[in-house]
Amino acid sequence: MRGIVSAGHRLFQGIPYAAPPVGELRWQPPAPAQPWTGERDATRPGPHCPQALADALTSEDCLYLNVWTPPAGAVKRPVLVWLHGGAFLTGGGDRYQAARLVGHGDAVVVTLNYRLGALGFLADPALGREPGNYGFLDQQQALRWVRDNIASFGGDPGQVTVAGESAGGISVCDHLVAPGSRGLFRAAIIQSGPCQAQTTLPDAERKSVAYSAAQGCTDRSTAAACLRALPVAKLLTGPSYVSVAGVDLPGPALGGSVLPAKTAAVPVPVLIGTTHDEFTYFLAEQAATGFVVDQHSYPQALARVFPDPAAVARAYPLDSFHGNASLAYAAAVTDWAFACPAARLAGSLPAASTYEFDDPTSPAAAPRSPFPLGATHASELPYLFELGDRPPALTPAQQRLADRMAGDWMSFVRGRPAGSAIAYRADGARPLTGFAEDHRCGFWASLR
Repeated sequence: MRGIVSAGHRLFQGIPYAAPPVGELRWQPPAPAQPWTGERDATRPGPHCPQALADALTSEDCLYLNVWTPPAGAVKRPVLVWLHGGAFLTGGGDRYQAARLVGHGDAVVVTLNYRLGALGFLADPALGREPGNYGFLDQQQALRWVRDNIASFGGDPGQVTVAGESAGGISVCDHLVAPGSRGLFRAAIIQSGPCQAQTTLPDAERKSVAYSAAQGCTDRSTAAACLRALPVAKLLTGPSYVSVAGVDLPGPALGGSVLPAKTAAVPVPVLIGTTHDEFTYFLAEQAATGFVVDQHSYPQALARVFPDPAAVARAYPLDSFHGNASLAYAAAVTDWAFACPAARLAGSLPAASTYEFDDPTSPAAAPRSPFPLGATHASELPYLFELGDRPPALTPAQQRLADRMAGDWMSFVRGRPAGSAIAYRADGARPLTGFAEDHRCGFWASLR
């Protein structure tokens, strides 16, 4: 392969890790990639997987990955494999430029695409005995590719950390329990992954049948052929398996051999954390479509999500949020869906390190909002990666925090002992204290 050489790294892009999932391979587990002869141009990324909000070239032929390495020389470097977020509906591996992580860790970083939406997670029983989870199986195939090939890039297949944010974080949770993922990584990083927001295979199958019918494939005897004949343009969304306060997700389904419903997590070191104000991002998106939470509608907004809205209103009184009902509502959903579940998960794991990102000055791209977003969902990402073609410049204080975070992430990848708890704030890193009280985790535990 012929890649790109820069001062601090080498980059190989658009490497096929599986066969194109097209034709009869649509809605099949990924097949191995075919070898090539001669020199392959690895200077450009492969197309993203089909998605409705495309910001780059897309194609069903999308199972490609990218490898970032330090300059040539050392071998057996630790490896970070990054699973992108995007609600299992959008995103692509090449958006995450990993030069900062490579520079701080003398490590190899792999980013990848996986099938999204209906193409990645439709669980129509017409498609096979255990339908669905195709995008998750793509991730497994990429991890196998890393095991088999990363030594050629100076990486150590015995020192792989699988990491992801949002939908990627949910995916990491699933790799911790998936039989097919065992032995493919030695550590895991879960960023802002509401890992409880998943469905069962029977529920996914029921909702997928309804989705197929909505696409015109109503005859169960011919549904598989009908679905495989549909144009990609009709498959850019996906069935909604789970809703987190109005945020609908497809994604992996629990049950069957790929993701058994009751399987213990493998006992590997885990770094897990959230941002302080996760849900403000999603509430701002909802506000743009007309869902406004004010003092008058606050009780009704809570009732849409919580069985006991009066109790939640007492725990999150508007006076505690300067009378701003949007911030009160967002805080309640943040704590219920993200912060406290992450704390519970960390407490259940044998070797977990925790963090919270709490820098409201982050330059992360975010929707326009009628209220302050704070340290919202995905706001930590610009401190780890340069995102997109024109990443924003960091202020000196942000650069110092980015250097600290990148160093901490890569120290974990290199095998730092678990047990730390860190708050990343605008004025630097501090010990994380008072998390349960700040996010009212005792209150949420009392409702379970």
